[in-house]
Parts: sequence; C-alpha cells; structure tokens
Amino acid sequence: MPVAAVNGLTLDYEVYGPPQAPPLLLIMGLGMPAALWPPAFIDLLVARGARVIAFDNRDAGASTKFAAVRAIPVALAMLRASLRLPVPAPYTLSDMAADAAGLLDALGIERAHAIGISMGGMIAQQLAAEHPQRVATLTSIMSSTGNPRPRVALGRPRALRAILSRPRDPRDLQAVVDHLERVFSVIGSPATAQDRAGLRAHCERIARRGLDTAASRRQLMAVLASGDRRRWLARISAPTLVIHGRLDPLLPLAAGIETARCIPGARLLVLDDMAHDLPPPLLPRLADEIAAHTGLPGAPKGEEAARRAP
Repeated sequence: MPVAAVNGLTLDYEVYGPPQAPPLLLIMGLGMPAALWPPAFIDLLVARGARVIAFDNRDAGASTKFAAVRAIPVALAMLRASLRLPVPAPYTLSDMAADAAGLLDALGIERAHAIGISMGGMIAQQLAAEHPQRVATLTSIMSSTGNPRPRVALGRPRALRAILSRPRDPRDLQAVVDHLERVFSVIGSPATAQDRAGLRAHCERIARRGLDTAASRRQLMAVLASGDRRRWLARISAPTLVIHGRLDPLLPLAAGIETARCIPGARLLVLDDMAHDLPPPLLPRLADEIAAHTGLPGAPKGEEAARRAP
C-alpha cells in the first residue's frame, strides 16, 4: 500500500477505480485495518462508478502507532465516560477526522463522499461536522452519537467482551485468525457465521494486514474521550444516510435511530438481517443504497432498484 504523510503521521491507503470517478472515502472502525472492507464491496462500488479510497486509521494496520502511550484501564474509562467526566486519551475522534481530511489533501481531493462503519462512522460524522467543505455526502453505518445513556450506548456485554478480548498469541497468525473468527461469531450477522470458510479467509486477510489489541484500546479511549457528540451532529449539513442492523449486538438499533434523528434531514435505513458487520448477501444492497445516496452514475434506478432489494 502507498503511504501519505498526514498531521505528522503516516497513513497507509489504497485507491480503487478510475481517477476521474467520484471519490468515496471509506473509514474503518475500532482497531481494524482497511483490510476489513470486503473486497467484493469495494468492487461493487467501483462497478457503480466510484473511485474508492480505503485507509488504515492512525493506530491501525500499517499506519503510525502510538505504542509508547499508556491508556487507562477500559473499565475506569467507561465509568468516567458514563459520569460525563473527562477521559484521558492520546487523541480524539476530531484528531482522526483531521487525519481523514489530511489524506484528502495529500491525494488532491477537494471533496469526497464519506462512508464510515462503527467508530469509522463516528469519525465520518466528525469529518462532516468539523470539515463540512470536504464532505459531499455522509453515510454512517452501525454507529452512534456518543450519548452515554445505556439504552443507546451499550449493546450486549458478550459483544463488548468479544471486541476487547485478545488473541492467545498475537504473534501467531493462526491464533489471530482464530481470535477474529470468534469475535465475528459474536458480533456478526447470521449469514456471515454460516459461511465459515469465507469468514475465515476474510479474517486471515485482516490478520495479515495487522491487528493490535492494545491499539484498539487506545482508539476506544478516543471514542470515550470525545463524549456526547450530538451537538456536533446537529451541525452536519451534508446529505446523510444512516444504516443500522436490527440484529446489532454491539451498538443497539437505538443508536442508529438516534444518529438519524440528530443529523438534520438524515434518512435511516434499517436492515433486518444485519448485525455488526457487512454480511456478504447484503453487499449488493448496501452498494446500491450508497450509490443512490451519493449519486454514482451506476446506481440502480426505479424498477431495477426494487428488483435488487432483498
């Protein structure tokens, strides 16, 4: 992957599709490298007329790590966040949004369609709120507002334990693959779990790119330190699509509903068979919805769109 110098850091990134096509910036979630984006999903977006940019956030994949920075215990950080007390963190979601804007600068892109999943959705929201001139449209997937109220902030304890768990041996590739497979068996959609061979191959792609659970905790500190962001969401002017799975065990559907309510004019799409992942059977539907929202030239129209919807 090529690298860009951004805000004193290096960010690894990849670009797919023709340079003249509308740019879509994909922003990844907690602790995960850009390799988590399914290649089939990227191919579908490119086929619909997009230029897709995917990158490793700071502290993920092959981008700059903050390994020398110690984070406070997760339980203490979550307690402080629930009490609306400051949470010390090496960086915030605003810093990560500035990274995304800096990557656009490095690539000579004035405006892009911002698409983020989970924590990446939060970063995309901050990008749209703090750098509105850089965001043509916003798509926030399985994300939240930072509201600490348990009804919208907390999913099932088993799901939270899964994403905070560690591989048996982080230096052993197969141990990391086993760990990722366990995580997605807890937070993923039924269709994902049914295709075990496909899931394991996808987990190996991610593991080969690099997974650092200590970095995941630092990124979680960034989320908790950023606090309740509803005031920021109210400033977003970009046309916004909010997508959330009804089965999401990590961020409950209430989080997606509140996100859509807080962003002026946002449209909410609830997918009944989706949990906290991008299940292969839903990728064409997701690509179609994003293509229609962003105005890609290959977006299905009218009866064709109705036929493709599951």
